[in-house]
Amino acid sequence: MSPSGRSWSLSLMFLLGMASEGISCPSGCSCQYLKVNCTGQQLQEFPVDIPLDTRQLILAANNVSYLPAVELSFLADLVYLDCRKNLLGDDLDFTFIGVAKLVYLDLSFNNLTQVTFGTFSHLLSLVVLKISDNPNLVAIEKDAFANNTWLRHLDVSRTGLTFLDTSIVRDLPNLRLLGLSDNLWHCNCSFLDFITWMMESDVHFPDADNITCYTPAGLRALRMPAAEAQLHFSCLTQLYKQDYVFLCLVGFCIFLAGTTAAWLAGVCAVIYEAHASKGEEKEEEED
Repeated sequence: MSPSGRSWSLSLMFLLGMASEGISCPSGCSCQYLKVNCTGQQLQEFPVDIPLDTRQLILAANNVSYLPAVELSFLADLVYLDCRKNLLGDDLDFTFIGVAKLVYLDLSFNNLTQVTFGTFSHLLSLVVLKISDNPNLVAIEKDAFANNTWLRHLDVSRTGLTFLDTSIVRDLPNLRLLGLSDNLWHCNCSFLDFITWMMESDVHFPDADNITCYTPAGLRALRMPAAEAQLHFSCLTQLYKQDYVFLCLVGFCIFLAGTTAAWLAGVCAVIYEAHASKGEEKEEEED
Protein backbone atom coordinates (compact mmCIF):
# COMPACT_ATOMS: atom_id res chain seq x y z
CA MET A 1 0.00 0.00 0.00
CA SER A 2 1.29 3.44 -0.95
CA PRO A 3 2.01 6.07 1.74
CA SER A 4 -1.00 8.09 0.60
CA GLY A 5 -3.25 5.03 0.76
CA ARG A 6 -1.98 4.13 4.24
CA SER A 7 -2.59 7.70 5.42
CA TRP A 8 -6.15 7.65 4.03
CA SER A 9 -6.81 4.33 5.70
CA LEU A 10 -5.60 5.58 9.09
CA SER A 11 -7.69 8.72 8.76
CA LEU A 12 -10.77 6.65 7.96
CA MET A 13 -10.17 4.46 10.99
CA PHE A 14 -9.79 7.53 13.21
CA LEU A 15 -13.03 9.05 11.92
CA LEU A 16 -14.87 5.78 12.41
CA GLY A 17 -13.50 5.60 15.96
CA MET A 18 -14.64 9.14 16.70
CA ALA A 19 -18.05 8.35 15.26
CA SER A 20 -18.42 5.25 17.38
CA GLU A 21 -17.41 7.26 20.45
CA GLY A 22 -19.91 9.96 19.57
CA ILE A 23 -22.72 7.42 19.48
CA SER A 24 -22.18 6.44 23.12
CA CYS A 25 -21.24 9.87 24.45
CA PRO A 26 -23.73 11.41 26.91
CA SER A 27 -25.76 14.29 25.55
CA GLY A 28 -24.08 17.65 26.12
CA CYS A 29 -20.78 16.07 27.20
CA SER A 30 -17.50 15.88 25.35
CA CYS A 31 -15.84 12.51 24.88
CA GLN A 32 -12.20 11.88 24.06
CA TYR A 33 -10.11 8.76 24.37
CA LEU A 34 -11.06 7.17 27.75
CA LYS A 35 -12.29 10.57 29.04
CA VAL A 36 -15.80 11.99 29.45
CA ASN A 37 -16.25 15.64 30.44
CA CYS A 38 -19.72 16.85 31.45
CA THR A 39 -18.69 20.02 33.28
CA GLY A 40 -21.39 22.65 33.73
CA GLN A 41 -24.15 20.93 31.75
CA GLN A 42 -26.86 21.47 34.40
CA LEU A 43 -27.25 17.73 34.78
CA GLN A 44 -29.88 16.67 37.32
CA GLU A 45 -28.96 12.98 37.25
CA PHE A 46 -26.00 10.75 36.56
CA PRO A 47 -25.56 10.72 32.74
CA VAL A 48 -26.32 7.65 30.67
CA ASP A 49 -24.43 6.28 27.66
CA ILE A 50 -21.01 6.68 29.22
CA PRO A 51 -18.51 4.46 27.37
CA LEU A 52 -17.72 1.42 29.48
CA ASP A 53 -13.95 1.82 29.02
CA THR A 54 -13.97 5.38 30.47
CA ARG A 55 -11.13 6.03 32.88
CA GLN A 56 -11.67 9.73 33.56
CA LEU A 57 -15.14 11.10 34.31
CA ILE A 58 -15.73 14.77 35.09
CA LEU A 59 -19.18 15.78 36.39
CA ALA A 60 -18.16 19.09 37.96
CA ALA A 61 -20.55 22.04 38.34
CA ASN A 62 -23.86 20.24 37.88
CA ASN A 63 -26.92 19.51 40.03
CA VAL A 64 -26.43 15.79 40.56
CA SER A 65 -27.73 14.71 43.97
CA TYR A 66 -27.28 10.95 43.67
CA LEU A 67 -24.61 8.60 42.31
CA PRO A 68 -26.12 5.23 41.34
CA ALA A 69 -23.87 2.39 42.48
CA VAL A 70 -25.03 0.04 39.70
CA GLU A 71 -24.31 2.46 36.86
CA LEU A 72 -20.95 3.33 38.38
CA SER A 73 -20.03 -0.34 38.67
CA PHE A 74 -20.25 -0.64 34.87
CA LEU A 75 -17.23 1.72 34.73
CA ALA A 76 -14.87 -0.85 36.23
CA ASP A 77 -11.76 0.82 34.76
CA LEU A 78 -12.53 4.27 36.17
CA VAL A 79 -9.52 5.81 37.94
CA TYR A 80 -10.47 9.52 38.04
CA LEU A 81 -13.84 10.90 39.19
CA ASP A 82 -14.52 14.62 39.64
CA CYS A 83 -17.91 15.40 41.21
CA ARG A 84 -17.15 18.78 42.76
CA LYS A 85 -19.81 21.46 42.91
CA ASN A 86 -22.86 19.19 42.90
CA LEU A 87 -25.62 18.38 45.40
CA LEU A 88 -24.40 15.03 46.70
CA GLY A 89 -25.59 14.30 50.24
CA ASP A 90 -25.67 11.50 52.81
CA ASP A 91 -26.38 8.42 50.72
CA LEU A 92 -22.84 7.60 49.58
CA ASP A 93 -22.29 4.43 51.63
CA PHE A 94 -21.31 1.58 49.29
CA THR A 95 -21.76 3.87 46.26
CA PHE A 96 -18.21 3.18 45.04
CA ILE A 97 -18.25 -0.59 45.55
CA GLY A 98 -17.81 -1.27 41.81
CA VAL A 99 -15.00 1.20 41.04
CA ALA A 100 -12.21 -0.32 43.10
CA LYS A 101 -9.52 1.05 40.73
CA LEU A 102 -10.39 4.66 41.55
CA VAL A 103 -7.27 6.69 42.36
CA TYR A 104 -8.61 10.26 42.35
CA LEU A 105 -11.95 11.32 43.86
CA ASP A 106 -13.15 14.91 44.25
CA LEU A 107 -16.37 15.42 46.23
CA SER A 108 -15.70 19.00 47.30
CA PHE A 109 -18.43 21.66 47.27
CA ASN A 110 -21.28 19.23 47.99
CA ASN A 111 -23.67 18.54 50.88
CA LEU A 112 -21.92 15.68 52.66
CA THR A 113 -22.74 15.44 56.37
CA GLN A 114 -20.66 12.47 57.51
CA VAL A 115 -18.09 9.93 56.39
CA THR A 116 -18.47 6.36 57.63
CA PHE A 117 -16.50 3.18 57.09
CA GLY A 118 -18.84 2.21 54.26
CA THR A 119 -18.32 5.43 52.32
CA PHE A 120 -14.84 4.77 50.90
CA SER A 121 -13.95 1.32 52.26
CA HIS A 122 -13.96 -0.32 48.80
CA LEU A 123 -11.54 2.20 47.27
CA LEU A 124 -8.37 0.29 48.08
CA SER A 125 -6.31 2.18 45.46
CA LEU A 126 -7.42 5.70 46.40
CA VAL A 127 -4.55 8.21 46.47
CA VAL A 128 -6.28 11.62 46.38
CA LEU A 129 -9.53 12.37 48.22
CA LYS A 130 -11.00 15.88 48.33
CA ILE A 131 -14.04 16.41 50.54
CA SER A 132 -13.38 20.07 51.34
CA ASP A 133 -16.02 22.81 51.18
CA ASN A 134 -18.80 20.62 52.54
CA PRO A 135 -20.14 22.98 55.21
CA ASN A 136 -22.52 20.35 56.62
CA LEU A 137 -19.81 17.72 57.10
CA VAL A 138 -19.65 17.40 60.89
CA ALA A 139 -18.42 13.84 61.54
CA ILE A 140 -15.78 11.42 60.25
CA GLU A 141 -15.82 8.01 61.93
CA LYS A 142 -12.61 6.71 63.50
CA ASP A 143 -12.27 3.85 60.97
CA ALA A 144 -13.55 5.80 57.96
CA PHE A 145 -10.24 5.47 56.05
CA ALA A 146 -9.09 2.14 57.50
CA ASN A 147 -8.93 0.52 54.04
CA ASN A 148 -7.48 3.54 52.21
CA THR A 149 -3.86 2.85 53.10
CA TRP A 150 -2.55 4.32 49.81
CA LEU A 151 -4.10 7.71 50.53
CA ARG A 152 -1.50 10.48 50.10
CA HIS A 153 -3.63 13.62 49.75
CA LEU A 154 -6.66 14.24 51.97
CA ASP A 155 -8.46 17.58 52.09
CA VAL A 156 -11.17 18.31 54.69
CA SER A 157 -10.80 22.11 54.67
CA ARG A 158 -13.76 24.46 55.08
CA THR A 159 -16.21 21.94 56.51
CA GLY A 160 -18.27 21.83 59.68
CA LEU A 161 -15.76 19.61 61.50
CA THR A 162 -14.95 20.57 65.08
CA PHE A 163 -13.02 17.44 66.04
CA LEU A 164 -10.92 14.79 64.31
CA ASP A 165 -9.73 11.65 66.05
CA THR A 166 -5.97 11.24 65.77
CA SER A 167 -6.22 7.60 64.68
CA ILE A 168 -8.09 8.64 61.51
CA VAL A 169 -4.96 10.17 59.98
CA ARG A 170 -2.19 8.63 62.09
CA ASP A 171 -2.97 5.18 60.68
CA LEU A 172 -2.53 6.30 57.05
CA PRO A 173 1.09 5.26 56.33
CA ASN A 174 1.36 7.08 52.97
CA LEU A 175 -0.33 10.35 53.92
CA ARG A 176 1.77 13.33 52.80
CA LEU A 177 -0.68 16.24 52.52
CA LEU A 178 -3.62 17.05 54.80
CA GLY A 179 -5.89 20.08 54.35
CA LEU A 180 -7.45 21.31 57.61
CA SER A 181 -7.84 25.06 57.16
CA ASP A 182 -10.89 27.19 58.00
CA ASN A 183 -12.69 24.57 60.10
CA LEU A 184 -14.46 25.19 63.41
CA TRP A 185 -11.91 23.33 65.54
CA HIS A 186 -12.86 22.96 69.20
CA CYS A 187 -9.49 23.14 70.96
CA ASN A 188 -10.17 21.38 74.24
CA CYS A 189 -8.19 18.72 76.10
CA SER A 190 -9.67 15.98 73.89
CA PHE A 191 -8.18 17.70 70.83
CA LEU A 192 -4.72 18.06 72.36
CA ASP A 193 -3.61 14.62 71.13
CA PHE A 194 -4.44 15.57 67.53
CA ILE A 195 -2.63 18.92 67.75
CA THR A 196 0.43 17.19 69.20
CA TRP A 197 0.37 14.73 66.29
CA MET A 198 0.28 17.67 63.87
CA MET A 199 3.36 19.22 65.47
CA GLU A 200 5.33 15.96 65.36
CA SER A 201 4.15 14.62 62.00
CA ASP A 202 5.97 14.79 58.66
CA VAL A 203 2.68 15.50 56.88
CA HIS A 204 2.42 18.83 55.05
CA PHE A 205 -0.48 21.13 56.01
CA PRO A 206 -1.26 23.64 53.24
CA ASP A 207 -2.61 27.03 54.31
CA ALA A 208 -1.36 26.32 57.84
CA ASP A 209 -1.91 29.93 58.92
CA ASN A 210 -5.66 29.34 58.67
CA ILE A 211 -5.69 26.18 60.78
CA THR A 212 -6.88 27.88 63.95
CA CYS A 213 -9.10 27.28 66.96
CA TYR A 214 -12.70 28.41 66.81
CA THR A 215 -13.67 27.55 70.37
CA PRO A 216 -13.31 28.12 73.28
CA ALA A 217 -13.40 31.92 73.14
CA GLY A 218 -10.07 32.22 74.95
CA LEU A 219 -8.29 30.34 72.15
CA ARG A 220 -10.23 31.67 69.15
CA ALA A 221 -8.08 32.43 66.08
CA LEU A 222 -5.06 30.88 67.80
CA ARG A 223 -2.85 28.80 65.50
CA MET A 224 -2.16 25.21 66.43
CA PRO A 225 1.42 25.59 67.78
CA ALA A 226 0.28 28.27 70.22
CA ALA A 227 -2.86 26.32 71.05
CA GLU A 228 -0.78 23.26 71.90
CA ALA A 229 1.25 25.24 74.45
CA GLN A 230 -1.90 26.65 76.03
CA LEU A 231 -3.61 23.25 76.18
CA HIS A 232 -0.54 21.55 77.64
CA PHE A 233 -0.64 24.03 80.50
CA SER A 234 -4.39 23.98 81.09
CA CYS A 235 -4.99 20.27 80.53
CA LEU A 236 -1.94 18.82 82.27
CA THR A 237 -1.52 21.19 85.24
CA GLN A 238 -5.01 22.37 86.15
CA LEU A 239 -8.06 20.52 87.42
CA TYR A 240 -11.64 21.21 86.45
CA LYS A 241 -14.69 21.12 88.72
CA GLN A 242 -15.50 17.54 87.74
CA ASP A 243 -11.93 16.52 88.60
CA TYR A 244 -12.34 17.88 92.15
CA VAL A 245 -15.65 16.06 92.51
CA PHE A 246 -13.99 12.84 91.34
CA LEU A 247 -11.11 13.28 93.79
CA CYS A 248 -13.56 13.93 96.65
CA LEU A 249 -15.44 10.77 95.78
CA VAL A 250 -12.22 8.77 95.67
CA GLY A 251 -11.14 10.22 99.03
CA PHE A 252 -14.49 9.45 100.60
CA CYS A 253 -14.38 5.88 99.28
CA ILE A 254 -10.88 5.41 100.66
CA PHE A 255 -11.96 6.85 104.04
CA LEU A 256 -15.05 4.63 104.12
CA ALA A 257 -13.04 1.56 103.17
CA GLY A 258 -10.44 2.32 105.88
CA THR A 259 -13.11 2.87 108.53
CA THR A 260 -14.88 -0.34 107.57
CA ALA A 261 -11.61 -2.29 107.64
CA ALA A 262 -10.74 -0.88 111.09
CA TRP A 263 -14.21 -1.75 112.42
CA LEU A 264 -13.94 -5.29 111.07
CA ALA A 265 -10.49 -5.66 112.60
CA GLY A 266 -11.84 -4.46 115.96
CA VAL A 267 -14.75 -6.90 115.82
CA CYS A 268 -12.41 -9.74 114.98
CA ALA A 269 -10.12 -8.77 117.90
CA VAL A 270 -13.03 -8.68 120.36
CA ILE A 271 -14.29 -12.05 119.17
CA TYR A 272 -10.81 -13.50 119.47
CA GLU A 273 -10.37 -12.13 122.99
CA ALA A 274 -13.76 -13.50 124.03
CA HIS A 275 -12.90 -16.96 122.77
CA ALA A 276 -9.46 -16.80 124.40
CA SER A 277 -10.90 -15.80 127.80
CA LYS A 278 -13.49 -18.59 127.65
CA GLY A 279 -10.71 -21.07 126.94
CA GLU A 280 -8.71 -19.89 129.97
CA GLU A 281 -11.81 -20.14 132.24
CA LYS A 282 -12.40 -23.73 131.16
CA GLU A 283 -8.77 -24.64 131.86
CA GLU A 284 -9.04 -23.11 135.40
CA GLU A 285 -12.22 -25.01 136.15
CA GLU A 286 -10.64 -28.28 135.06
CA ASP A 287 -7.59 -27.61 137.32
